[in-house]
Amino acid sequence: MKEYQTITLEVADDIATLRLNRPDRMNALNTQMRAEITDAALLAPQHARVLVITGNGKAFCSGQDLSDVGNAVELDLERVLRDEYVPMIKAIGDCPVPTISAVNGPAAGAGANLALSADVVIATESAYFQQAFTRIGLMPDAAGTYWLPRQMGMAKAMGAALFAEPISARTADEWGMIWEAESDDGFEAHWQARAAYLAKGPTQAYRNLKRALRESWQNGFDAQLTLEAELQGDLGGTRDFKEGVVAFHDKRSAGFEGR
Repeated sequence: MKEYQTITLEVADDIATLRLNRPDRMNALNTQMRAEITDAALLAPQHARVLVITGNGKAFCSGQDLSDVGNAVELDLERVLRDEYVPMIKAIGDCPVPTISAVNGPAAGAGANLALSADVVIATESAYFQQAFTRIGLMPDAAGTYWLPRQMGMAKAMGAALFAEPISARTADEWGMIWEAESDDGFEAHWQARAAYLAKGPTQAYRNLKRALRESWQNGFDAQLTLEAELQGDLGGTRDFKEGVVAFHDKRSAGFEGR
């Protein structure tokens, strides 16, 4: 698999594991890391049926590396977001296979919103999420203003953004911000089991259900019913659907191929 400088990407058993790999900087995002995450997120679906994003070291991602440029105050934030963050977030959000953020430690600022861009977020209990932007006079970005109100409601999203306080993994779980929080001791084994389950599943069904759920936010009722019919009709012609029906009648587990 391709080698990178700020991340690692490994593929085994149809699972692509992308590890943020700047532990000495708490995996802070610099220009090179954003480009490498984007490249890896586009590459992974060609070789795997699920993509996991996690961090090396004690942190998941501490957000923007403010030491990445000589003078952070003079940074052209609009350009950086448009040319570097948007492609990265879209590569993850538009990924055709299921994506999991395995949040192994603190996720702050853009790092928190990088995590929230995955389909499923699993966090270790000692982790936290923090919309730290207002502490330096900014507002949430990296799709934070999109995901937060959708995942935990406007009231909680507004408070999280305004007060910029850390939200524990357990609280994030209770608020519906993430899928689940797991004990530190069994964390890696747990997310690996979750990834293995998805890697053996009906990949095309996952792709279509991701599209249907995402598009439901802008579709009216009739448009969503039409989209469901179209996408389900597409799945009716897959080998996995045929295998699923045969397995159901045979009273055995289906052997999905992802086709």
